[in-house]
Amino acid sequence: MQRIVVSTVDAPKAIGPYSQGIIAGNMVFISGQLPINPITGEMVEGTIGAMTRQIFDNLSAILHAAGTSLERTVKVTVFLADMNDFQAMNEAYAEFFPLNPPARSTIQVARLPRDARVEIELIAAI
Repeated sequence: MQRIVVSTVDAPKAIGPYSQGIIAGNMVFISGQLPINPITGEMVEGTIGAMTRQIFDNLSAILHAAGTSLERTVKVTVFLADMNDFQAMNEAYAEFFPLNPPARSTIQVARLPRDARVEIELIAAI
């Protein structure tokens, strides 16, 4: 199976040896995104809602570069540093999937890169 690397300047560049996304067959696998503004390279500060929205802006940019969109998302994984942020993250998340949301897992983790409070990865159809 052919693997195609997806990359865009409209999302934060990878901070390690990984790709922003990979197209395999008719699916695109997007690496976990942090709430980083791709223009400044800085983490978004403020509420978990603002951070979640920035992450979805980043995910949307990578999906667009892959020729698809959030509407074709089939699976999302959310990593939270503190499960107490779940409700606020969930409210912001719901803005991006008002109808027929994808499958999702939410996991509390001990620590995230750059000490982020939230990281989100997803899989979408092309």
